[in-house]
Amino acid sequence: MTVSEEILEQDEVERPADNGSEPVDADGETAELTVAEQLAAAQAEAAKNMDGWLRSQAELANARKRFDKQRVETYTRATAELVSRLLPILDDFERALDNVPETIAQDSWFEGLHLVQRKLLGLLEQYKVEAIEAVGQPFDPNLHEAIMQEPSDEHKSGHVSRELQKGYRLGDQVIRPSLVYVAE
Repeated sequence: MTVSEEILEQDEVERPADNGSEPVDADGETAELTVAEQLAAAQAEAAKNMDGWLRSQAELANARKRFDKQRVETYTRATAELVSRLLPILDDFERALDNVPETIAQDSWFEGLHLVQRKLLGLLEQYKVEAIEAVGQPFDPNLHEAIMQEPSDEHKSGHVSRELQKGYRLGDQVIRPSLVYVAE
């Protein structure tokens, strides 16, 4: 008897019963698995485990992508909400600075108001908020809100002739459309 035969014989003697998990032959007796069958079963189990692991890795990667996308969307919504609350203040600054009497405009403290306005605009730039260009542009209902039409010699029909209130956007999202007059 060779050494490998002795090892196989010892293995068969020392192996405990599998509680009915061993295959049964035609006579109803349990048949012993050969080493090749055991190897094939182990390889099939390993392939099954590897497939499950790969699926789990793919699910984890997809979950990370989904969470990152949700995080960016939440940040964008929060930024848009904050900016939409700041825009009326910026509008008030612009109206106040446009209507200041000449005697007050000459005072040095008035320059401080311009600095505050520039800081607000700088804050909007920091958050990548852009003003929507309106005057002279073709009317776009996604970017502009038309108040009325007016005849215009300067602008083509269907183009914005005047802007009453600036519009702003954050990336592709319009925070506030521009209020405009459209040329007839």
